[in-house]
Amino acid sequence: MRASVLAVLVAISVAMLGASDEARAQNQGAEEVLLEADHVIYDADRGVVAARGNVEIVAGGRILKADVLRYDQNADIVTASGNVSLLERDGTVLFADDLELSDQLRNGSIRRFRALLSDDSRFAAASATRADGNRTVMRRAVYTPCRVCEDEPTPLWRIRAGTVTHDQIKQQVSYTNARLEMFGVPVLYTPYFSHPDPTVERKTGLLVPTQSQSTQLGVAVEIPYYFNIAPNLDATFSPIFTSKEGIVLGGEFRERLDSGSYKLNGSITRPEARNDLNAKTGKRVTRSHLFASGAFDWNETWRWGFDGAIASDDTYLRRYQISDADTLTTNVFVEGFSDRNYAAANAFFFQGLRTEDDPGETPLILPQLEHSLVTRPDRLGGSFRVSSSFLSLTRKQGTNSNRLSVRGHWFLPQTGRLGDVRSITAEIKADAYLTSDVVDPQKPQAINDDGLTARLVPQLTFDWRLPLARQERGAQQVFEPIINASISPYGGNPSEIPNEDSLNFEFDDTNVFSENRFPGIDRVEGGPRLNYGFRYGIYGERGGYIAALLGQVLRPKADDTFADKTGLEARNSDYVGRIDISPSSLLRFYERVRLDRDTLAMRRNEIALDAGPDRFRLNATYVRLRRELTADELTDREEINLAVLAELSRYWDLRASTRRDLTDDGGTINSGIGLVYEDECFNVSVDFKRDFTRDRDVEPSSTISFRVRFKHLG
Repeated sequence: MRASVLAVLVAISVAMLGASDEARAQNQGAEEVLLEADHVIYDADRGVVAARGNVEIVAGGRILKADVLRYDQNADIVTASGNVSLLERDGTVLFADDLELSDQLRNGSIRRFRALLSDDSRFAAASATRADGNRTVMRRAVYTPCRVCEDEPTPLWRIRAGTVTHDQIKQQVSYTNARLEMFGVPVLYTPYFSHPDPTVERKTGLLVPTQSQSTQLGVAVEIPYYFNIAPNLDATFSPIFTSKEGIVLGGEFRERLDSGSYKLNGSITRPEARNDLNAKTGKRVTRSHLFASGAFDWNETWRWGFDGAIASDDTYLRRYQISDADTLTTNVFVEGFSDRNYAAANAFFFQGLRTEDDPGETPLILPQLEHSLVTRPDRLGGSFRVSSSFLSLTRKQGTNSNRLSVRGHWFLPQTGRLGDVRSITAEIKADAYLTSDVVDPQKPQAINDDGLTARLVPQLTFDWRLPLARQERGAQQVFEPIINASISPYGGNPSEIPNEDSLNFEFDDTNVFSENRFPGIDRVEGGPRLNYGFRYGIYGERGGYIAALLGQVLRPKADDTFADKTGLEARNSDYVGRIDISPSSLLRFYERVRLDRDTLAMRRNEIALDAGPDRFRLNATYVRLRRELTADELTDREEINLAVLAELSRYWDLRASTRRDLTDDGGTINSGIGLVYEDECFNVSVDFKRDFTRDRDVEPSSTISFRVRFKHLG
């Protein structure tokens, strides 16, 4: 029984019996008790109250039921028998055939004790004793969190023990002479075992281990140990024992403060060093990594934080299956928000993990300063935006750049009489660069001298759209023609200005109607141009839809602003479009394309399919970008990804995925399959992964991992 049972029965004795003056004085705070029974007898001379037949007592939010209840005031003994049950305020239900309590209900015994806890865990014991009001000792006891049905009386797993002790103050359940049974068959014995009771959210102790085997690490076992240091502070120590690479010490530390929180995650090991051919050299080397993140508020306006990652060498994260990242970024920031103002200061450090990455050419950005101000709309609806930034980018070897940029932006939206939506945008861009060792993209062998370069680029943009809607047969059709015209001077990208933030440019449906298609500041789009196209959609009342987009860019003359084969190098651009089809939640298909301006041949193709009910879901994506049609900054790509998630039954799930490079020298990148069983008390997962990556001491490898979790036992 739990301590709250004692409080209930004390209240019963006081409220029902008209106790002595001393008892009343000691229990003035007792709550009112409601007693219902078929028969109640009170013997004042003997000081005994007896209730029989459907006895029900309600007190303090608890309900006690029994066939017979008797209280002997002189002997200070309470007995209850016959289908005894107590419903606690937290949802716990206690059962017994009969019980007897004494010493102001602090001590006593219970026969055929059973308990259903609030989380569906169950205890059963031949007998139990209560001591000091907070300690229950059960003999010949069984514990399980699994549901037990009449047709399946044996739970999936249970712990059977000679004695089980539940200490409510320590919030701990302890076992002696315990054995773990699976389907009623003993599989493990231990003379002593303990775990937190269900009221504990966090407690120091072992977590669920994971066992795996891979061709690179051999047999590996991770045994995490959790430290509940304080309510706002915890840590996990996670050593990994491997048969081929020794011990990897890892862990995580987390703390939440009044102003924010942070997290540190890292590992370290000292294996035998390997060369680029993956052969051991006989020497030992320290390999490690550290990931860190945090965010903190200074006040209502300002906050600061960091998000960092660093590794001891290029291949450590992949070899030890920590991360597949090929670039690690560390960022420290300060930012502030006030009304419509924004300001930020950032510092960036990068660590390239690819073979071709040269640490001497890796940039350091310190600082990057930004500010933005947007005014409230005036009487005409127009608003101003002013933004500025400063960036200092340095390298040990290669181009260095210091950039000061200012943008002035005026935007006026309007709605015409026909329902057309139009806007006018006037913008001026001013940039000043102080650079050194800039490589001329037209003449890679030429290096520009150190110097100061400035540019001033005004731009005027007019945007017009006419959304037309029609309701027909339970669906709404929307057709929206779009015209976007911009004018600005040619030649806004002199060779003295390095391209640091616009290398990953790609012409597609997301930027066909943009005023400036470059993602960064270092490159600007010059000359007059006209973007035109349309959006079309059919939207059903039940949620299904079909949506499409098609667009093109026209120019008076070709411009060298964009590299060859990007789709924008000629007067008329390639066509870009997208179609998105989802007749119901069971199916979604979309395709993004770029078509040759002259032949309509496919230049870029991306297809995605998400199909099936929740019990069987298929996801497939295909991307193709031909090598001869990409700029120097981009790489060729043709790739397919497949993933399946299947619910085989109520408790069994299957997941599988594969990723394959379809280029001539490509092949399978990785693939995997996993099987998961999970019910209310047990979880087991088996995963197999095959990785075909080859990079120095990282070779193609296969890994199979196995994880078993018993509810409440870690």
